[in-house]
Amino acid sequence: MGPLHWLPLLGQLLLLRPLAAHSAGPIQAFVVPHSHMDVGWVYTVQESMRAYAANVYTTVVAELTRRQHRRFIAVEQEFFRLWWDGVASEKQKHQVRQLLDEGRLEFVLGGQVMHDEAVTHLDDQILQLTEGHGFLYETFGIRPQFSWHVDPFGASATTPTLFALAGFNAHLISRIDYNLKDAMQEAQGLQFVWRGSPSLLEQQEIFTHTMDRYSYCTPSHISFSNRSGFYWNGVAVFPEPPPDGVYPNMSEPVTPTNIHLYAEALVANVKQRAAWFRTPHVLWPWGCDKQFFNASVQFDNMDPLLEYINNRTAQYGVSVRYATLSDYFQALHALNMTWDTRDHHDFLPYSSEPQQAWTGFYTSRSTLKGLARHASSMLYAGESMFTRYMWPEPHGTVDPTWALQQLQQLRWAVSEVQHHDAITGTESPKVSNMYVEHLRTGILGVHKLMASIALDRPPVSDTEKGPMGYFASVYNPLAWKITTIVTLTVAFPNVSVTDELGHPVSAQIQNSTKDPSAYDLLILATIPGLSYRHYKVRHTRGDQADTEEHAAPMASTLKYSLKLRNQTSQGGRFLVPVTNDCYTLLFDQETNMLHSIQERQSNHTVLMSQEFLEYHANGDVKQGPISDNYLFAPNDSAKPAWEAVGMEMVVGQLATDIRQYFYRNITDQDYIYAIHSRLAHVRPSPSGELLCQRIEQQYHVGPLELNREAILRTSSDLNSQQILYSDNNGYQMQQRPYKAFKSNPIARNYYPMVQSAFIEDDKSRLVLLAERAHGVSSQESGQVEVMLHRRLWNNLAWDLNYNLTLNDTSVVHSELWLLLGSKPIATALRPRSGVALQHRPVVLFRELTDEEALIHRPKNRQAVALPHNLHLQILSIPGWNYSRNHAQQLKNLRREHLRRSTQADRADLAHSCGDFSPSQQATCGHQKKPQVNLQRVLLRLHHLYEAGEDPTLSQPATVDLKVALQGLGSVVAVEERSLTGTWDKQMLQRWHWRTKTGHLRGHPTSLCESPGDTIITVYPKEIRTFFIYFQQ
Repeated sequence: MGPLHWLPLLGQLLLLRPLAAHSAGPIQAFVVPHSHMDVGWVYTVQESMRAYAANVYTTVVAELTRRQHRRFIAVEQEFFRLWWDGVASEKQKHQVRQLLDEGRLEFVLGGQVMHDEAVTHLDDQILQLTEGHGFLYETFGIRPQFSWHVDPFGASATTPTLFALAGFNAHLISRIDYNLKDAMQEAQGLQFVWRGSPSLLEQQEIFTHTMDRYSYCTPSHISFSNRSGFYWNGVAVFPEPPPDGVYPNMSEPVTPTNIHLYAEALVANVKQRAAWFRTPHVLWPWGCDKQFFNASVQFDNMDPLLEYINNRTAQYGVSVRYATLSDYFQALHALNMTWDTRDHHDFLPYSSEPQQAWTGFYTSRSTLKGLARHASSMLYAGESMFTRYMWPEPHGTVDPTWALQQLQQLRWAVSEVQHHDAITGTESPKVSNMYVEHLRTGILGVHKLMASIALDRPPVSDTEKGPMGYFASVYNPLAWKITTIVTLTVAFPNVSVTDELGHPVSAQIQNSTKDPSAYDLLILATIPGLSYRHYKVRHTRGDQADTEEHAAPMASTLKYSLKLRNQTSQGGRFLVPVTNDCYTLLFDQETNMLHSIQERQSNHTVLMSQEFLEYHANGDVKQGPISDNYLFAPNDSAKPAWEAVGMEMVVGQLATDIRQYFYRNITDQDYIYAIHSRLAHVRPSPSGELLCQRIEQQYHVGPLELNREAILRTSSDLNSQQILYSDNNGYQMQQRPYKAFKSNPIARNYYPMVQSAFIEDDKSRLVLLAERAHGVSSQESGQVEVMLHRRLWNNLAWDLNYNLTLNDTSVVHSELWLLLGSKPIATALRPRSGVALQHRPVVLFRELTDEEALIHRPKNRQAVALPHNLHLQILSIPGWNYSRNHAQQLKNLRREHLRRSTQADRADLAHSCGDFSPSQQATCGHQKKPQVNLQRVLLRLHHLYEAGEDPTLSQPATVDLKVALQGLGSVVAVEERSLTGTWDKQMLQRWHWRTKTGHLRGHPTSLCESPGDTIITVYPKEIRTFFIYFQQ
C-alpha cells in the first residue's frame, strides 16, 4: 500500500479546518475546461470528427461567446485544423479570433498531436510541434506558451528541453510511476524546475507541474448520485450523435435541491488536492476524454455551481473561477516562490499499479513503429533534396507547388503517428490501418517527388525487370561524406556496375534473402553530404568474355548442418572466423551460434552469444495479471523459443553475411526466427570508419504463437553489474540500474530504446543501435535483451470492448547495429552511427532500356559538409507565409481579417456550413490559403555530444553558414528562431522561476554572436534553428 492511501479519508475532514500550510486567505481553484481528444486510439480521425470532435469546437465557441467569464483550452491541432478548414463558418472563425484576442480561448501545447514521450524520436517530436505552431502563427499570430502533456505514458527528460526551446514558460505532465507520485504528493513536491539536459543546465530549464492522482479528469464519483459527476453532457456516442441529444451517463443536473451537494463535493476535492501543493492555487481540470461535445449543457450546469461556491467563500474557504492554463501559471509565477530543481533524469518507466507496468507498448505493433520511422527518414531526405533542387535556382521541371503538397502530406502523416496512442501501438486495428494508409500514401508521394528530381521520370521498383538493367541514383541526406554499402535487389546474377563517369564500381552479387528468384547487389558507395551518386547497373552476358565490362563477383555460400539447441560445444575448438579491419567474429560450428567478438584495435575479445526467447503471457484475468497493448506482465522468466538452428555464410569481397535460422521444432520446414549479420570488408578510412566498426544485424521474427512476447538476448562476459544505458528519444542517454522490485520486477526493469542502448565494464562497451523503438532490459550482468515482437489476447472486458488485445499475427523485420570497443571508441561512434542508421542513403531506380542511354542526373553541386559532431537536423522549405516580424504579422492578420469580414457580410456567409448543400459545404468556411513562401529556408543544427563526453567531439562546433551552404547559393540573411520557428530568438524572453540551487547558466550563445552573423557556434547538446535567405 502506498504512503498516501489514507488521503481520501482526510479529504472529507478538510472541509472542517483551514490548511496550515497555506496563507490565511481562501484556496483559489482554477477550473480549466478542456476536452482530451485522441487523434486515433479506438476510433479513426474521421469517426471522431463525425461523432464528437467537430461539435466540441462548434459548441465551445458558441458558449464562450455567450458568457464573458467562460474559458476553454484547446490542445492538439489536427482536429482543430480539420474543423477550421472543413466545418467552421466565417462567423465562427471571427468568433475564434475574438476569443483568442481576449484570452478566453487558449491554445496550449499547439502541436498536431500530444506526442508520446517514450518511443518517439526527437526529430519527429519537433516536426509535429512545428506543424501545429506554424499553422497557429500563420492563422492567428499566436504562439503557445504552455504544455499540456497529460496522457503520455511516462515523461522523458528530452521534453522539457524541447519545450523550453519552443518558448514555453511552463510544462505540465501527469503519468508518472504511482509510487513516486504518492511520495511527491506527500512531500508537496509535484512542482519543480526541470533541467532536462546535463549539458544545457539552466539555459533550457522549465517549470514543471505534475498533476496529482486525479490526473486530467474531473473526479467522477459523487456520493449523492449513482451517475458520474460534473459530466453533464454524458459520454460520446459513435458513429453518430444521438438524434434526441440524450447521451449515456449524463450527470445529474444541478438543481436548487442538490447544488449544495455538488458544491461540497467540489470543495472537498479542491481541499484534498491543495494539501499536495505548496501554494493556495489549485489547478482543477474540468473535462476528460471526448468531453464538451455539448458545451451548452456543461457550462449551464457549472455556471451556477461556481457562483454558489463563490457566494459562500467564507464558509468553504475556497474561491473558484474559470481559467485557462495561462491564468493558472501567471498566478503561480506572481507568487515569486523558490522552487526545487530536478536534474536530467526522466520519469520512465510508468507503472499505474504494482502489477501494471506500462512497458509493453515500447514494442507493440513493431511494424507500425518501423514504418513511422521509415516515413520520417524519407521525409528528411525529401526535404533537403527539394531544397537543393530549388536553390540557387530550380534545375528541372518539377512544379514547386505540387512538390510542397507531397511533402506536406507526409509531414501531416508523420506528425499524426507521433500521437501517444499511435506509434505506441496501443490503438485498435482499424486505427492502426488508418495510420499505415496515411504513412504509405505520404511515402509514395515523396518518393515520386524525389524520383522526379533525381531521375526526371517516374521510378521503377527494385525488382521490376528491365531488358538491359537500371539506372540507380543514390542520395546521401546527411551533411557528412559517408562510405556505405548500398543493397539493391535485381533480377539477374550477371551484372556490371559503373558510375556516372563510366568507371567500374566495387560490387558483389549474392542470392537474395527477400526473394528466392532474385539477387542482392551490394555496391560500395562514397557520397558527399547532400549529394548524389549515379550508377548504371547492366545485365551482362555471363557466357561471353567482355573486356569492357567488369562483372560483379558472385559471393560464395557455405552451409552448415542443423544443430540442436541443447547440443554442447567442445570448448570452442571448431570456431569459424569472420574478419575485417575492425572485428573478428567467431562462430561455433558445433552450435551454429556466435561465440565471441574480438575488437582488433585493442585486441580485446569479448565472449558473446545471441538467442531468441519468449515470455509467456497470461490471457485470463481470473488467473492473474495480463499483458496487453500497454502492459507487460510476464508469467515467468523468458524461455528459449527454438529447438534447432541452421547457419550459412555468404562470403564476398565487399562483405560477409552470416545467416542463422531458428526453428521452433527440428521437423519444421519454416523457421520462426532469423538473424542476418553483415560485416563489411572496408578499411577504417575517415569516411569508412562507421562502416568498418559496425556489425549490421537484420531479424525475422514471427508469426508468433498467441500470448508470446519475443526477445533477442545478447549475453556477454562484460561485468556490467546489471546497469543498462538507454536513450531518451535519440537525444540523451539515461543510466538504468537494475531495481529489485518486489512485484513485477522483469517488466518494471524494461525501458524504451528509441535509438540506442549499451552495457559496459572497465574495458569494453557494447552498443546497440535501432531503426525503430523497442523495449530493452538488462536482467543479468553482461546481458541486454531487446523485445522485438508481441502477440497477445486476453479476456479483460475493457480490452475486448475496444479491440485492444494486440493479436498481431505479422512477421517483423527489424534491424540493429552492434558496436563494440573501448569506451573512448564507442563514445565517439555511437551518436554518429545512430544518425547514420536513421538516415541511410535513398536509392531511386530508373529502367535502362537503351544501351546508349545517357544518365539524366542533376548536376552535383558543391556538397554540404558539417563537422562530425554536428548533425543537420533539418534543411527544408516549410512554405509558411508568416512575416519574420511579429508586429507586422499581427498587422497583416488584422488587415486580412477585416477584408474577409467585409466579404462575408456581403456574401451573407454568416450561416453555418451545415445550412448548405454538400457541394456548397465543400467550399464554405474554407479560407483561401496564402501564397506559399518558397524563399525561406529552415535550417536546424544539433550538436550530438554531451559536454565532457569526448575530448574532441564534445568541443563546440563553429560553422560559417555562408561557406557551408554555398552550394545552395549566396547567403544574404541568417535569422535565429525558436525551435518551431515562430519566435525571433532575439525577442524570446521566457519566464524565470527562482530555484534553491541558484544560477547554473548554460552556454552564452547570445553573447558570442551578433544578430545575422553567418558564423555560428553550437555547444554540446544545443539545438539551434535558423531561417536562411539566399540571393535570388
